[in-house]
Amino acid sequence: MTTYEEAGVNIEAGDECSRLAYAAAKATFSGRNGMIGAPAILEGGFSGALDMGDFFLVQNDDGVGSKSMISEAIGKYDTLGWDLVAMVADDAICVGAEVVSLSNTVDIEKVNAEQIGPMMEGLKEACLDQKIVVPGGEIAELPHQVKGLVWNSTAMGIVEKDKFIDGSKVAEGDLIIGLRSAGFRSNGFTLVRHILSNSLGEDWANADYGDGRTWGEVVLEPSVIYHRGLLKLLGAYGEARPVDVHGLVHVTGGGLDGNAERIIKNGLKAEWTDLWPAHEPMLKLMEMGNVAEVEAYKTWNMGIGMLIVVAADDLDAALEKLTDFEAKVVGRVGAA
Repeated sequence: MTTYEEAGVNIEAGDECSRLAYAAAKATFSGRNGMIGAPAILEGGFSGALDMGDFFLVQNDDGVGSKSMISEAIGKYDTLGWDLVAMVADDAICVGAEVVSLSNTVDIEKVNAEQIGPMMEGLKEACLDQKIVVPGGEIAELPHQVKGLVWNSTAMGIVEKDKFIDGSKVAEGDLIIGLRSAGFRSNGFTLVRHILSNSLGEDWANADYGDGRTWGEVVLEPSVIYHRGLLKLLGAYGEARPVDVHGLVHVTGGGLDGNAERIIKNGLKAEWTDLWPAHEPMLKLMEMGNVAEVEAYKTWNMGIGMLIVVAADDLDAALEKLTDFEAKVVGRVGAA
């Protein structure tokens, strides 16, 4: 059985380091006590929130990870910007925040306009689509530190205090709506590359997938960005909220259960009732790498990129606002 840890990533160690980082970050909170920008504490949440009086300023960071290595392998960089925006904007929306701006940093072995140009064009298109501005960024050429490129981002958004979503309303009997993903998003690529390299060789990205595309083109499928479409459900800044959403879960590293537990907790758990089949490339990789289903669901999104928790009475109203996506009820909230 192939595992994520065998491929080089230890989820448990990553979780422990995240706990250490958050403990250190939380220790700084007292420095703003009684001042504008005092932090709200949201254990396990997807974004940090700063008290700005009538609203919270929301901030979070992420990157495209080793998906950039696929871009390098096939020379295609124009879709990575969509992945970058999805990783940060779809974290911020989980607390109800409308993302206003996004900065980005590129650490690269050697600057090359043939790479940077398409990357920034894709970022521009994704940000225009989501009505997000890019006020600045940084490109650092680091030939002795970086092999290839690393692309990370920070998003900032705003949400009125009475619209802030922290999962406290999640209750037994709530329904869980899933939004269909498009491929792997930007998570689990170390395992993707490990399996394909072992099965097809070092030039696996250019190997035939079987439908006229290469494996590189298939796994480079850009992420769906949920942020703007979800604002129709949540209400943009200054607008009334159409539906009382109890919780939002961005399905990223850690998979379906691991991320659901960040919002569905306190004696509750997600009970899955009608999941979609995983995307075909995921199923093929599970077979090629002999990956157990439980391992796949811990590593990849398996076809669902976002979860929305609502009261059963609000289901129809919620689905009416989610027409930008393929959406359906995939589970319910039960007692742990």
